[in-house]
Amino acid sequence: MILDGKKVAAEIREKLRKSVAFNLANGLRVPKLVIVLVGHNPASEIYVANKIKACQEVGIDVEKIAFEEDIKERRLLTEIRKLNNDQSVDGFIVQLPLPEHISESKVLTTIDFRKDVDGLTPMSMGRAIQGLPAFRSATPAGIQELLNAYNISTEGKHVVVIGRSNIVGKPMAMMLMQRPYLSLPNMSASSMGDATVTVCHSKTRNLDAICRSADIIIVAAGSPKLLKAGMVKEGAVVIDVGINRVDDASSPRGYRLVGDVDFENVVSKASYITPVPGGVGPMTIAMLLMHTYVAYNGRVLGLKMK
Repeated sequence: MILDGKKVAAEIREKLRKSVAFNLANGLRVPKLVIVLVGHNPASEIYVANKIKACQEVGIDVEKIAFEEDIKERRLLTEIRKLNNDQSVDGFIVQLPLPEHISESKVLTTIDFRKDVDGLTPMSMGRAIQGLPAFRSATPAGIQELLNAYNISTEGKHVVVIGRSNIVGKPMAMMLMQRPYLSLPNMSASSMGDATVTVCHSKTRNLDAICRSADIIIVAAGSPKLLKAGMVKEGAVVIDVGINRVDDASSPRGYRLVGDVDFENVVSKASYITPVPGGVGPMTIAMLLMHTYVAYNGRVLGLKMK
């Protein structure tokens, strides 16, 4: 069965749209998200445009603050501190990657975790590991919600995560292995967790054999069609986080998008599988919106993280 992230994300957005409209009708302001973009990375500009469109669809006030690529690191950190202190802003993100002369670590460390709706700061991740209220990393959170939507439990399952990035692999593994917990105020506890997790990467030996032992495989390696049919046991759940451009002369654009999974050959073996596009991507944006709304509730209704 196809795990339709586009459909599930649309359902989440519709719920948010109704909630925002209800609050507005009752005299409350709308949530506000700020997106900071540095430079003119084509992929980043597309991602930001998609996030802005999604915010507008649900009624979230969204502002893009764009800086040229040569902005000084000190100036960018100053602007982030301003957003931390701006009472009209519920949450904000700094779109990655950043230019080489700017320290990603310094930027993420400067963001107030209470407004870190992307869930990428060291404080957010550290609190999440300890089971304290924190925003989950958006992509793993989206995978979590997608599995929940299809009633796929991870309890007692062997889950293989391919990839160890700070954005997907590491936080994904952490979420999977923990006991389910209430991550944020006014949100229900997730049924995801209690899994036995193996994290694989470019130096892993016997990757094929490790994957064949998995009940669930989550691939976030940035390598086109890395996961082959021979690496997947019958009935496994396969989550493809990858999105890669490959040359395709038959396409009007000269390329097509493929994931990290050899979808055409794996789909017949998997019990559930995400497509690319239309799987994990829409869920990531849906979680960004959901986190912004939760942050807004904290500020408007007093349900703040401490």
